Amino acid sequence: MGVEVHAVVEAGGGPMGRSRYLRAVHPGPSGGLDPEEPEALLECLTGVSERIGVPAVLIAMDDLSAIAVSRVAPMLTDRFRIPHQPDDLPARVADKAELSRLCARWDVPHPETVIPAGGAEAAQAAWRLGLPVIAKWSRPWLLPSGTDLRSTTLVHTAAEARRLYERSAAAGSRLLLQRFLPAGPDTDWFFHGAFGRGGHPLIAGSGRKEMSWPVRTGLTAVGRWLPDPAVEEAGLRLAERLAYHGILDLDFRRDERGVFRLVDFNPRPGAQFRLFTDAAGLDVVRAMYLDLTGQRVPQPSGGRGRVFVAENYALLSAVRSLSLPRRAAAVPAPAAAGGGAAAGPSAAGA
Repeated sequence: MGVEVHAVVEAGGGPMGRSRYLRAVHPGPSGGLDPEEPEALLECLTGVSERIGVPAVLIAMDDLSAIAVSRVAPMLTDRFRIPHQPDDLPARVADKAELSRLCARWDVPHPETVIPAGGAEAAQAAWRLGLPVIAKWSRPWLLPSGTDLRSTTLVHTAAEARRLYERSAAAGSRLLLQRFLPAGPDTDWFFHGAFGRGGHPLIAGSGRKEMSWPVRTGLTAVGRWLPDPAVEEAGLRLAERLAYHGILDLDFRRDERGVFRLVDFNPRPGAQFRLFTDAAGLDVVRAMYLDLTGQRVPQPSGGRGRVFVAENYALLSAVRSLSLPRRAAAVPAPAAAGGGAAAGPSAAGA
């Protein structure tokens, strides 16, 4: 598109810093990104804006950045064009407890979830939900580094659930227990979309995760753009009810009754967002750029059935599962992994 692109990345930058598609790489906030204390990010982005020299579109590439950027956005309106996300919306949808409440409020299927108020209640909930259960920390971005605490844990015993609850103070947020939905063929789906003000869809689609790494639990190694009315309706309904402005990535798992249940809401592009690219090259990032710069976003055309492959993950998954994808169009691995390599937002000159 001829648009100058900059990236704000963590120390070292990884492969992101060597991308030929970037005009420049800028270091992130000194001391790292802390959405609870966003002053360092404000100072960092102000410096980035001065170096770029013109107003720029700002797109957060991970949950932590999306939360932090939304909190400093009102102070950056003269420097960046940022999706309007009021009331700390990225933090609300990334919060697992809040997401559970939103799904119940708007009748979006979600795994049965319990938020225990004590260790004994956590143990009882684990028995009631049926072991094993999934344990999640409500606000995973608050987890301290250098510990064995993980954002999601498969809990096999009631005693383990109790012990995990007793570490709530160290985790920094509440513990949730969810009914375990086993993975299998055709169980993992996702929804990507870019939305204008008021939740108006610019481009959106549903897809199926056909291979992942680690197997059955991890990142998309092979994905296919497949329309599914239930997944698409749930994604569009959530965006409309939230008046969501920006890019989102939703993860669904089909249960044993065939019901798609929303398991995660990411307020930013997913690592496989280029899967949803129409015949003219429009994807969620390009659509967002056009929207934020006041240009017309063309009506999406074609692209369904498109296949995304991250070769490094696909090869590992294929070796582990002893099955290779057939007739899959490949995407270079560094490009596929790029979204995960960024520790901050990307900025494109407007």
